Order: sequence, then C-alpha cells, then structure tokens
Amino acid sequence: MIGVGYEGLSVDQLVERLTAESVEVLVDVRLTPLSRKPGLSKRALSESLSAAGIRYVHDRRLGNPKDNRPAYADATSQAGIAARGSYREIISKGDGAEAVRELAALAEHHTVAVLCFEADESHCHREQVIAAVADAQSSVLV
Repeated sequence: MIGVGYEGLSVDQLVERLTAESVEVLVDVRLTPLSRKPGLSKRALSESLSAAGIRYVHDRRLGNPKDNRPAYADATSQAGIAARGSYREIISKGDGAEAVRELAALAEHHTVAVLCFEADESHCHREQVIAAVADAQSSVLV
C-alpha cells in the first residue's frame, strides 16, 4: 500500500506514477472527490484509471471533515495534534473503522494506493489511514 497526493501532478502524471508502482486499486479518501485540476475529479479520474487498468474506489467514510483540515499543515502545533486526534476518532469507530477494515482486506489481495490532494503525506489524513490499515492488518496476524 502506498499513499499518493496529486498536488502538482496532472492526471497523466498521476496515472504514470501509479502504473510504475504497479497499483491495481486506487482508493480516493477525499470527503468530496472534486478538484479544480482537470481530470482529477471523481468521474474523469475514474475513467483515466480504468483506461490504465486501475480500479477506482471512492470511500467518503475515510474523508477528513472540512473543518478539521486547516490544522494538518503543522503536525507539531496544538491545533495539528488536536486535528489528528479528531480524525483518529473518526477512523477508529463506526463507519470509519469499518472502512479501515475493508481497506485492509482489499490491500491483502491488491496493490493499493490511497489518494488525497497534498503531496506531502505528513500534512494529510491519508498518513493516518495507512497507519490504521497497517494496525488492522497486524492485529489480524496476532
């Protein structure tokens, strides 16, 4: 499983990167899969990925609420720590936890990329999604 941000990339560059990484399934964890960048909104992205043999899945249960996003820019600030704690709550119970378990199961059989906007994963909630999936997978092994 890899994380990928499309910031600074065209849809063609994104598809090239995913193909180079042998990605079979892209899981879009944007709450609302819209973009001002051509080709990176849900429908157009899905079509481009399909043409490259990559399955597209959008899972809004793993999206980061809009009001929780601004603080992610600085992981060391009090606001950043609080935002990460708030998001950790979202993915640790209910629908969020179910989505993490489903993503872990998918990743057992496919090379998966987790997509959001930010190029730097440390500024994005997908870092927590990937960590939660790794935890879910290791808890199954124990």
